[in-house]
Parts: sequence; C-alpha cells; structure tokens
Amino acid sequence: MSECAPMTDAADVLRSQAARTRTALLLLFCGLGSAFLLSVGIGAVAISPLQVMSIFLEQVGLARLSMHAPVQETVLLTIRLPRACLAILVGAALAIAGAALQGLFRNPLADPGLIGVSTGAALAAAVVIVLGGSLPVLGLSPDPLAYLLPLSAFAGGLATTWLVYRIASRDGRTEVATMLLAGIALNALAGAAIGLLIFVSDDQALRDLNFWLLGSLGGVTWDRLLLAAPLMLLPTLALPVLARPLNGLLLGEVEALHLGFNIERVKRFVVLLAALAVGASVALTGVIGFVGLVVPHLLRLTLGPDHRLLLPACILLGGTLLLLADLLARTLVLPAELPIGILTSCVGGPFFLWLLMRRRGLGLW
Repeated sequence: MSECAPMTDAADVLRSQAARTRTALLLLFCGLGSAFLLSVGIGAVAISPLQVMSIFLEQVGLARLSMHAPVQETVLLTIRLPRACLAILVGAALAIAGAALQGLFRNPLADPGLIGVSTGAALAAAVVIVLGGSLPVLGLSPDPLAYLLPLSAFAGGLATTWLVYRIASRDGRTEVATMLLAGIALNALAGAAIGLLIFVSDDQALRDLNFWLLGSLGGVTWDRLLLAAPLMLLPTLALPVLARPLNGLLLGEVEALHLGFNIERVKRFVVLLAALAVGASVALTGVIGFVGLVVPHLLRLTLGPDHRLLLPACILLGGTLLLLADLLARTLVLPAELPIGILTSCVGGPFFLWLLMRRRGLGLW
C-alpha cells in the first residue's frame, strides 16, 4: 500500500499540471481573441464584433449575421485586418524569441536585442533612409523604400547576428558569455553609427528615421505581410520544439549534455530562429522594445520556468500585448498616431521598476 501511494501522488501531480496548462493556455487564447475583436472594431469607423463576424462569414460565402456598410467592410479587410495580423505575428515572434534567448543565456533579463539583431536591422534601415537619395538604383522605382527598407533591415539584422555568433564560436563550441559581450559591443558600435547618421540627415530623413526607430504598424499591406509572414511564422512554430533542451539548459550546459541534448546544435538553432523572428519583425515595423523582455518574464513569474508551457504562452500573450498597444497607439491622439515603441516602453519601464522594488523590498505592492 505504501509503494502505491507515491505513484498515485505523482499521477495526481501530473494531472494537476496538465489541467493548469490547459487552463492557462485557454485563458490566454480567449484574451488574444478579445484583443483581436477590439483591435479590428475600434477606430474612426466603428465595427461591432457581430459585424466583424458577419463580414468574415460573408467572405467565405455564408449568410451574414447583421447588416454592415460597405465602408466598414473595406476598412476591416484592407486596413485593420492586415494590421491586426501583423501585430499578432510580431508580438508572438518577439515574445517567443525573448523567452528562448532567456533560456539560452539562463538570464530572465535577456532580450532579443542582446544578439545584435535589432540594432543591426536599425542601422541598415538608417543607411537606406538617410543615404537612399544618393543611391542611383533607388531612382528606378516610384516607391524605392517600400521593399528596399525592410529587405535591408532584415539583412542587417541577420548579418549582425552572424558576426556575433562567429565571434563567440571557437573550436566548434559557442561561449554564451562571449556571445553576450559581443552583442553588447556591436550594439554600441551600431548605436554610434545610427547617431552619426541622425546627425548628418536632413529634416525629412530625420522624421522618417525617428518614426521608424520608435516602431509602427501603420502602412502594412497584404503583399508586404505575406512576404514576411513565413519568416516570422517559421521560428514562432519551431522554437517550442526546443522546449525540452531549453529546460535542460536551465540546469547548466554540463547537466544538459549529460541528459543527452546536443547543446551546440541547440545554441545554433535558438540563435538562428530568434534572429529570423526579430529580423523579420523589425524589417516591417521598426524597433519595438520591451515585448521580448516583459512578456516572457511576466509569464515566468506566473506560470513557472517550464518552456513547454512558457513558449506557447508567449505566443499568445505577445500577440495580445501588441494588439492592445497598437490599438492605443492609433486611438489615443486621433487623427495622429503614436509610435508603438513609446507605448511598449511605457509599459515595460514601470514593470521592471516594480520588479526591482519588489526584489529589494522597497515596493508598495
């Protein structure tokens, strides 16, 4: 009887954990759905949730649920829907990349920008914005920045990440601490180069550059979204496969190696997938800070460090957070639009100040 009791207790614990996981993911999914309906429905042209569902049903040939005006359908399908889809993709990509890198560095305060991808993408975009007028190839297109800007930003992010990885690799091994230090150094160099470009830019380039560096989801089209969506979807769906190796890394590299994980391969895949996710996101929206830092840390505090739950939860909460931030960005100062990076920083800064005060026993909560 005494031998069966531990087995029964272990089974009860597993069932309790499974139920907790299902409940957490269901709540996060419902939150994402609610944020989506709010994002596509609120604005200068109001669209109720019933009208949103009616328009979607009509598009697939089913009977409509309620009446709606043609302008509501146009606004929903051509402006708000691609913008909402982009917010979900970018939020999910930034959040899951942040969670994976935090697991790789074994540091809950790690950020996707630590490997240089964000700053590298920003530098490449700054070069195109400030010096684009002097490049003869840009005169061949009526809208030269439409595709060259995101492509250069994506290439710059990947190039910087590759350089960081090469610096940290030696004799077939990658030193995580060296990668972190190399990322910090290259971020500083790229930041200095961006500052120099800001100094020599004219008024128009300065406005474009400042707006891009603060992030925005405006101006997205279905063509641009479909072009970049696979680059964000691939790492978003692939990183959860690495949940068990990342759990092993929490114990240390030697312990994870003894558990049978190929640590060097895991490092390469995590860095590559995170660079793809963040590079594609920055290429379309500019630099959006704190999402890859706040979302994983918040979920780790509430759900625990298990990456099997943490990574899927980051996908849902990251998309929800960016949907709500974008909703505020385009409605708070109508008819103008706030850069979304300002709002995410307004959330992220106080959040980490609260964490700091809580850890030091200085908080009021």
